[in-house]
Amino acid sequence: MLTRDQYLRIPYVLVVESVPKPDGEWCRRASYPELPGAVAEAESAVEAMDEVDEKRVRIIEDWLDAGIPVPVPRNPL
Repeated sequence: MLTRDQYLRIPYVLVVESVPKPDGEWCRRASYPELPGAVAEAESAVEAMDEVDEKRVRIIEDWLDAGIPVPVPRNPL
């Protein structure tokens, strides 16, 4: 069984893309497709990556606290 620290070091795939908003403006979307719910949108790619990384940590910690299995697509670094 992995420790909390090891779960947080799993190198999930990070996807960053530019997407149009309903008003025609563009924003940056960052996501960890291997972690359901780990998606963030912001004006800049860096902001979106920072936000989604915070979500990744919250999701993993919440799932561990609730006893929900955390996906482990590859070994921790």
